Amino acid sequence: MRTARSARTAATLMAVVALAAGCSGSGGKSSEDRSGGQGGGKAAGTPRLKIAMVTHSGEGDTFWDIVQSGAKQAAAKDNVQFLYSNDKEAKGQAELVQSAIDKKVDGIVVTLAKPEAMKAVLAKAKAAGIPVVTINSGGEFSQKFGALTHIGQDESVAGEAVGTELGKRGKKKVLCVIHEQGNVSLEQRCAGVRKTFKGTVENLNVEGTDAPSSQSSIEAKLQAAKDIDAVVALGAPIADLAVKARQDAHSGAEVDTFDLNAAVVKSLKAKDVGFAVDQQPYLQGYLAVDELWLYRTNANVIGGGKPVLTGPAIVTEKDVPKLEKYTARGTR
Repeated sequence: MRTARSARTAATLMAVVALAAGCSGSGGKSSEDRSGGQGGGKAAGTPRLKIAMVTHSGEGDTFWDIVQSGAKQAAAKDNVQFLYSNDKEAKGQAELVQSAIDKKVDGIVVTLAKPEAMKAVLAKAKAAGIPVVTINSGGEFSQKFGALTHIGQDESVAGEAVGTELGKRGKKKVLCVIHEQGNVSLEQRCAGVRKTFKGTVENLNVEGTDAPSSQSSIEAKLQAAKDIDAVVALGAPIADLAVKARQDAHSGAEVDTFDLNAAVVKSLKAKDVGFAVDQQPYLQGYLAVDELWLYRTNANVIGGGKPVLTGPAIVTEKDVPKLEKYTARGTR
């Protein structure tokens, strides 16, 4: 596994673990029992908190199941009531954040896929004294919108890593599939690929929540442009559709993808996918809840307010033996 993660992330994680251990109480139920054997020691003896996570996820995106898995594990450890909601439409997501504010939660975790739509409601959260942590997308807007920190990968850097890897593999023409129009993180990924890739990069917009339509669009493009030798999916579910589209189009293009799940690991093992970019969504959910708990109980800010990087790491079939058991349980 080749990684571009910042060294400060490792130091941050050690600090979080040490603090969590120091704040654990003996009266809580073991989170080993609560989490199906994933470990974590006993629940904290700190006051019960309520933390809401509001994302831009569409239906059927397994990436967010992994994020939630991490958040729930941290919540069990930290004596936190975890509330999750999502809306792929920016207006709907902002309304869900307002609902969390109205519930007087102790902290909010939010994504900034369409940042301008979230600016006003996050100002309301700040006015209400509710700390906010951003994850996954829109990291460059996090600080200016008043968040404590941002947890995720630098999407431009991740895209650049993909462009470099494609060049090493001798690719000449790449199709970059954007499954949610207007999502700044997805656009940054394709722009990053274009920055370091020496060949041609063409974007294709599809409706990610409509699987048959997305697959048909990719297939049609591969049939029309036989010289496309690589398809870059920007999410694991799209990778699966791209593999099927490639087969139906009788194309020799390599499919590569951002993000990791059990299906992608299976495809890596079968060599249906060349490589994947892992941004560790479990860690994003876990650290976000942990950060809000640490802030509320000990006034800590992990990363000193700077972005805490969880990726990118390039994963290939060589990493499958190490990752299979983790993706099978939904934590990678």
